[in-house]
Amino acid sequence: MKTIVVIDGKGGGVGSALIARLKGLPGIRLLALGANSLATSAMLRAGAQDGATGENAVIQCCRRADIIAGPIGVLIAGAMLGEITAPMAAAVGQSDARLVLIPSAKSGAHICGLQQMPLSQYIEEAAQKIEEILGE
Repeated sequence: MKTIVVIDGKGGGVGSALIARLKGLPGIRLLALGANSLATSAMLRAGAQDGATGENAVIQCCRRADIIAGPIGVLIAGAMLGEITAPMAAAVGQSDARLVLIPSAKSGAHICGLQQMPLSQYIEEAAQKIEEILGE
């Protein structure tokens, strides 16, 4: 069974949408990690099998993840209105897991060469990439 860690902050909207799209795939465990309890709760309601909140949860669970997904801000210390701490960003970046990141203008980072699309299309593309990784 593959563990897919979905990390989100603020209201958990991106993570919730991704979890809702992925739930029901065979052979996976969806783990919701929120930078705050509101995000964790939203992702659990969307269909994650388990969830945890905060810096230590992110650090510990990134070590055991097969795939880490979420907004690109999870790699940027101080992103998501300061919810992503430097140790959280480091845990994501240093994990051996495959990363599937969703661009967001709110992250403060512009990714050159990236086609502008609605967020829903980025989430669908991320879900398709995760399915591709699972099929490898």
